[in-house]
Amino acid sequence: MRQRNVKNCDEILASSDKYLRDIKSLDKSKYQNICLEIGIGKGAFIAECANRHPENLYIGIELNKGVVSLATKKIARYEEEIGKKLDNLKVLDFNALELKELFGNHEVDKIYLNFSDPWPKKKHEKRRLTSDAFLEVYKDILKEGSVIEFKTDNRSLFEYSLKNMNKNKMSFEYLTLNLHADIDAGKLDDEEPNIMTEYEAKFMVNGPIYKLIAKFN
Repeated sequence: MRQRNVKNCDEILASSDKYLRDIKSLDKSKYQNICLEIGIGKGAFIAECANRHPENLYIGIELNKGVVSLATKKIARYEEEIGKKLDNLKVLDFNALELKELFGNHEVDKIYLNFSDPWPKKKHEKRRLTSDAFLEVYKDILKEGSVIEFKTDNRSLFEYSLKNMNKNKMSFEYLTLNLHADIDAGKLDDEEPNIMTEYEAKFMVNGPIYKLIAKFN
């Protein structure tokens, strides 16, 4: 369960150079690609991506401001560990359904959805990050041919996402029911190794990790 209330949340964000207050002030033109993670958790995944690819801009979106504040603290500790600032990484609290307010048509090069809340009840289907409403937003902001990378340990959410993406005329470049078995078998591209989230590292022992890479036709 994600933490909802964080003491001194506003003060933490005010002191962070990673917290994005106004995306219009961000110079996106100097980066090769714009990569977006929706649901950043503690920020470990997106920080590692930004460290490995300084040529790209990484923007992390999280609906809850308290979660964003905790992520900025985690990212700051990571920067201390690696001994450099990740100037190509920004995070903000924002509703992903409104992403067209932040990005122009076909401006984003990649979207990551890592271990999203499964919202298992049927009445909450619209809240799933792979529901029709969210996919429509992604289709508008993604460049033609760009991909969504989706990982989860929830079989029901994976099956729902697979069916819904197919219904929305998406094609699949990669699909697995056991990501780490594929890794052990050498089936992944060594140039783009799997970057684990903290959740993935902790819970992969409990069962398989499902992954797909899809794009709109």
